[in-house]
Amino acid sequence: MKTYFLFVLLLSLTLGNSQKINQEIKTEKGLQFLVGPINLEGLQSEPYKAWFTPSYNNYEVDKSLTKMMKKSIGDFNIKLFLGTWCGDSKRETPRIIKILKEAKFPLKNLEIIALDRRKGFYKKSPGREEKGLNIIKVPTLIFLKNGKEANRIVESPIASLEEDILAILSGETYVPNYSSK
Repeated sequence: MKTYFLFVLLLSLTLGNSQKINQEIKTEKGLQFLVGPINLEGLQSEPYKAWFTPSYNNYEVDKSLTKMMKKSIGDFNIKLFLGTWCGDSKRETPRIIKILKEAKFPLKNLEIIALDRRKGFYKKSPGREEKGLNIIKVPTLIFLKNGKEANRIVESPIASLEEDILAILSGETYVPNYSSK
């Protein structure tokens, strides 16, 4: 009986501390956006698919560059911080996802975090996943190798998403817009 009680207690603590995925906020003014950890299903649901799907479908990936990415992209984990309310995120996020898929990036190694836009919560997530990462603009795409930040793309690419990602994967000198260093 004691073992069963401990199991139930641990399970409830784990479930109680787990963060909801695709959590949605609706403000008094009717604004609707996602916060916290999200997945592709969240981006492909209403009302977000109205901007995600057309942008994803219309983006032409540079396949010659994504082919070069395939060799090393699996060595990285990626964190994508975005705002489903943000014009730059709406433009870049579908492109980023399409590039990662084309490069055969294991999407299980992609963590997508949607940040809040409300006063007092601006560019924060309920679980504070952004804490200590100096997220100043969205989207921010952080590349991690062996658990340490290798580099990041902030708000928009310098050359193109494909060229910038390849430079980061190749270990080339790359300084993002709005450098946090």
